Amino acid sequence: MKFLVTIEPGTDDTAWGVAVPALPDCFSAGDTLDEALDNAKEAIEMQIEWLLDHGQPIPVGQSNALAATVRADPDRSGWLLAVVDIAPEVLDATMERVNISLPRRVLYAIDRAAAGAGKTRSGYLAEAALRMAAEH
Repeated sequence: MKFLVTIEPGTDDTAWGVAVPALPDCFSAGDTLDEALDNAKEAIEMQIEWLLDHGQPIPVGQSNALAATVRADPDRSGWLLAVVDIAPEVLDATMERVNISLPRRVLYAIDRAAAGAGKTRSGYLAEAALRMAAEH
């Protein structure tokens, strides 16, 4: 899926700023254009994950009218336009069965913790894995 982004060029003293018009709360920056675009991709993926986790719709099908509107916005004079490509797996909430191997004592600890949190084993493991992935 492709997302149009607007880029405020950086200078020797300021970072390159990136905004994602389709995701109004999604911003990023970087010391170089490449870094800014890489950071924008990560910000978009995190915003999509948040939207999915909270049952919110994912904006799709951006039109060329958006690009024209951004160009005409006097507050964004001199800004650049780019497209950031997001892997379709980021949007895929399809459940998939996986096979993992764990020592029984670990599985027992997971099941106790999941029950204490009012979650299923799968839900507990998914939440823990996402939390760990966000830290790295």
